[in-house]
Amino acid sequence: MKAFVYDGPGRRSWTDHADPELAAPTDAIVRIDAVTICGTDLHILKGDVPEVERGRILGHEAVGTITETGTAVTTVKPGDKVLVSCISACGRCEYCRQAAYGQCLGGGGWILGHTTDGVQAEYARVPFADTSTYVLPSGVSDESALMLADIVPTSYEVGVSSGGVKPGDTVVLVGAGPIGLAAITNAQLFSPSRIIVVDKEPARLDAAKSFGADVLVQPRDAAAAVAEASDGLGADVAIEAVGVPETFELCTKLVRPGGHVANVGVHGAPATLHLEELWIKNVTITTGLVDTSSTPMLLRMLAAGRMDTSRFVTHRFGLDDMDEAYDVFAHPQDSNALKVALFRS
Repeated sequence: MKAFVYDGPGRRSWTDHADPELAAPTDAIVRIDAVTICGTDLHILKGDVPEVERGRILGHEAVGTITETGTAVTTVKPGDKVLVSCISACGRCEYCRQAAYGQCLGGGGWILGHTTDGVQAEYARVPFADTSTYVLPSGVSDESALMLADIVPTSYEVGVSSGGVKPGDTVVLVGAGPIGLAAITNAQLFSPSRIIVVDKEPARLDAAKSFGADVLVQPRDAAAAVAEASDGLGADVAIEAVGVPETFELCTKLVRPGGHVANVGVHGAPATLHLEELWIKNVTITTGLVDTSSTPMLLRMLAAGRMDTSRFVTHRFGLDDMDEAYDVFAHPQDSNALKVALFRS
């Protein structure tokens, strides 16, 4: 088969690779029908995630068709169309029993495209298939479901839910990439009074407006905009959706006393925590890896027409165009790309 292989920082290739095989009774083999690229994949290519070894197939977001299952798999079968979750769950360890699948101790968590081969390929081995795949409801397209593999549950769980967004809140989102836009969609479920989006790229601010943001600002104007929208108090919830020190530190400056900073971005460098300013402000800071415990609920909303994911995908490719898709996704300032989707021909 063909697969997208990481060969060290800055080196990648869409190349021939051995077909995946079942390695455990709980595995499934999935024919990849639709796949996308995540900002985390770009961090890997930069060398920000040193756990990823050379030779690793990247990717952790896909929709596909089950072609083979291990003897212990009982809830999916060959022929089923499934969403492959970015998080794998053994279903048995202490964290999985708390639905904290991202912290799985039994061999799961974020493993696809990280510590085991991922899904940017023609076929993939999916561990713990019973608890790590979701059969698509009738009428849900591959492309719509694909957005629920990572960005929608991540922004919901790690951003909006962990941040405690409530009706009437002033919410500031720093970063209008796919995660930030998904956070706009999810924050609207809780009726905040204002959603302020901060980004330096005009095209992404335009996208944020189309997703329902109320105020759009450049980073240099963020403090004044948040103060004006909140009667000088600051944001109730500040969601960091970039993953660089400057954006995290900006969130800590924009949040009000008693407010919440929810960090969603993947960081590859240290950020300064200004405790000399924050210690007295009763500020809560949360970090986290998505658990995808919300995925069944989000799929029900998608099937019922209560959630629209169609606006995320701006560019579409065939699987064999993986290199081009990465170039487009990695340079949104030139391409205006939000999410790219690649499909089996």
